[in-house]
Amino acid sequence: MSLPLTVGLCVLAIVIVVLLAAYAWRLSREVKRRSAFRAAEIARANQNCIDSLSALSDAMVARQVDLVEGALRCRVLLDILDHPSVMPDSRRVFDEVAVEAETLHTHQARRELSPRDRHREDVKREDIAQRHDQALHLAAIELQTFCRNWAAAKDASALK
Repeated sequence: MSLPLTVGLCVLAIVIVVLLAAYAWRLSREVKRRSAFRAAEIARANQNCIDSLSALSDAMVARQVDLVEGALRCRVLLDILDHPSVMPDSRRVFDEVAVEAETLHTHQARRELSPRDRHREDVKREDIAQRHDQALHLAAIELQTFCRNWAAAKDASALK
């Protein structure tokens, strides 16, 4: 092999390695960008859940919303939040109410019920609410505290 050919191949190899390194660097930047976007998206979704839970727990404590309806909505939001620090005791109450209320119709299906059937379901819903009244009230208060602590932790981490 001649010297010019060897030098040419070495230069070509160096150019290829530099181009591959530049491509790898660009891909790593894209991975970091997507990771940051995903983390921001998760943080935004969590904050939306916390805001909704806070408003819902305030309404439950003030008795502005049906406790069974509030428990069902809290359970869904807590499932979405899915954070290890979410209160297991309060969650248990929301889960129990959800299991008991799963046979009750909601939304369009409820509207399609006859007035008599709707009344029967209302009686069942009130019975569930009465049996779990104290536990749901305490769970809503605990949920308010959880939401405040979440906001305080977020504010503290933002100051760092």
